[in-house]
Amino acid sequence: MKNFFKTFLMTELVKGLSLTFKNLFSRKVTIRYPEEKAPQSPRFRGLHALRRYPSGEERCIACKLCEAVCPALAITIESDVNKDGTRRTTRYDIDLFKCIYCGFCEEACPVDAIVETRIHEYHMETRGENIMNKDKLLAVGDRYEQMIAADKASDAPYR
Repeated sequence: MKNFFKTFLMTELVKGLSLTFKNLFSRKVTIRYPEEKAPQSPRFRGLHALRRYPSGEERCIACKLCEAVCPALAITIESDVNKDGTRRTTRYDIDLFKCIYCGFCEEACPVDAIVETRIHEYHMETRGENIMNKDKLLAVGDRYEQMIAADKASDAPYR
């Protein structure tokens, strides 16, 4: 009998319409994306970058921990020993199509060489642009070093 009155009086429909009319005149929260940007966390994981020391020397010591920890097998590293006895990378590639942006590579790096920046507005126009090689990664790191350093500093108390 109760179900009959609920069906006959359409109480669910009335509840739904009342909710619609209540929110019809409320303040809108839509962000007009290209003109307005949503706030981002300093921990946002976007485009990868390789960092350098303040002296200009690249940080990566070719330990290959990031390659080993990558669950998607997106990182490829080849290394060589320099004349001064230090080991450095000769090839550092990240396939952005394979990458799942988990941040494990950043966590595994003992010298903070590989980082994921807050850059999320990037695209590929031709075949092969999805492979970020060492030169591209270093260029991104050089260009956004101030942002990366500020994000690392703000996140330092929580690590």
